[in-house]
Amino acid sequence: MAATPASNANLFSVLRAGFPEDLDGTAIETVGETPRYYTWRDIERATAMFANLLDSLALPAGARIAVQAEKSVESLLFYLAVLRAGHVYLPLNTAYKSDELSYFIGNAEPSVLVCAPRDFARLSKLAFAAGTGWVFSLGNDRSGSLLERATHFPDTHAPAKRGAGDLAAILYTSGTTGRSKGAMLSHDNLVSNAETLKTYWGWRAPAEGADVLIHALPIFHVHGLFVASHGALLAGAKMLWLDRFDARVAVSLLPRASLFMGVPTLYVRMLAEPGLDRVACRNMRLFISGSAPMLVETFEAWRGRTGHTILERYGMSETAMLTSNPYLARDGERRGGTVGFPLPGVELRIRDDQGHPLGRGEIGGIEVRGPNVFAGYWRMPEKTKDDFAEGGWFRTGDVGKVDERGYVSIVGRSKDLIISGGFNVYPAEVEAALNELPGVAESAVVGVPHADFGEGVVAVVVAQPGAALDGDALLASLRERMANFKVPKALFVAAELPRNAMGKVQKNLLREQHARLFQAQ
Repeated sequence: MAATPASNANLFSVLRAGFPEDLDGTAIETVGETPRYYTWRDIERATAMFANLLDSLALPAGARIAVQAEKSVESLLFYLAVLRAGHVYLPLNTAYKSDELSYFIGNAEPSVLVCAPRDFARLSKLAFAAGTGWVFSLGNDRSGSLLERATHFPDTHAPAKRGAGDLAAILYTSGTTGRSKGAMLSHDNLVSNAETLKTYWGWRAPAEGADVLIHALPIFHVHGLFVASHGALLAGAKMLWLDRFDARVAVSLLPRASLFMGVPTLYVRMLAEPGLDRVACRNMRLFISGSAPMLVETFEAWRGRTGHTILERYGMSETAMLTSNPYLARDGERRGGTVGFPLPGVELRIRDDQGHPLGRGEIGGIEVRGPNVFAGYWRMPEKTKDDFAEGGWFRTGDVGKVDERGYVSIVGRSKDLIISGGFNVYPAEVEAALNELPGVAESAVVGVPHADFGEGVVAVVVAQPGAALDGDALLASLRERMANFKVPKALFVAAELPRNAMGKVQKNLLREQHARLFQAQ
């Protein structure tokens, strides 16, 4: 890890060292009817005031600070202040309901909870009952008690000294197959990843013609909070800030920007905008996609419309970024349907169910290790032990392969693997075949209980605009392309696939919906 000011490994100190010399330049510009402009000095002062407020609470060492608030610049500044004060940040998806929040608060036992003003009455009762000492409110319109309290504190603050291995954040996984797990990320995990990506993706500092990032992602997730925000702050790059994604607005901002990060759904929506063309993208240098698989059709359509090849990458809550397609042409081409090569410092291998190594092109479990890999799951020592192989290799739970050229492809999650009649069926393979059929926009394949086969393969497909799909014809086409045990035993046409906030298809909901489909067979 690079040396930090006064040998302080605090992530905030590392990010602060990336600020430009001119602190009066604009760091963040909000996009809307009434834009707001935040300078680098504003970030310095505001995070100091928030940090001093936290210091005044006399919190215990390693205190968790939980936040469930709408996206705003102030919520980002408060995250930085939590780091600055030396505490542990716990972002919570804004879609979580009371029952889910009750579990997170009970499990993490945060000293402080920050929530939206409209939720204060409900969540403060829940938090206080669980032993949380303070609850503040923060709205995306700069309302709430958090800002009101912080204005009374000084605007200078010496960042708390933290070691590289000290805990910086806890991110809860989705928990689709059981209790959500809190991934513990250290200062070094996040610093090492940010510094690696700064170099690998060619982030430009002010002296090099500073980058401008369109920040259109949520900040309760690795992609928006760590990858996008850390990248811009570490490079001293300006952010054009959208509280909520709007495809038309995002396209209108492209001529003013050089970088855009999004999930595949955002790219699909932008492709529907007539203003998206090569002229709009004339100043852009890089489009990055992740958090969910991108259809090759979307990948190619974007290249055709804009002249830019999207860079796909792969990461997790437990590891931040692991692999990336090349940024520089000398390092290779960006290949649709792959997530590129392991990042510098990251090791990746493929193993079978017994832990035996697999060769190039063979499908198996993905295991990784490196300075970015988390320390374990919060208060789940047995789960942590189960998920790490000897030698510090983390079993990601993802299934994939590495081709002869070293490109990594993700086939699916191990929990999504379907075993039908004793044969392994990888949903991504069936989905890829379905998506190539005429009239199919996208698909999702799941396994549900089947009396004869153990699990029966079920497909749900979405039609392209104006197309009429015939389920029997689609299945007949599949039978010509793949082994019969892989062909779905039932296929449904739906208007859309259920997705979470990051655009990932919620296959657990599809499994629940069709769980009794073969019960009488």
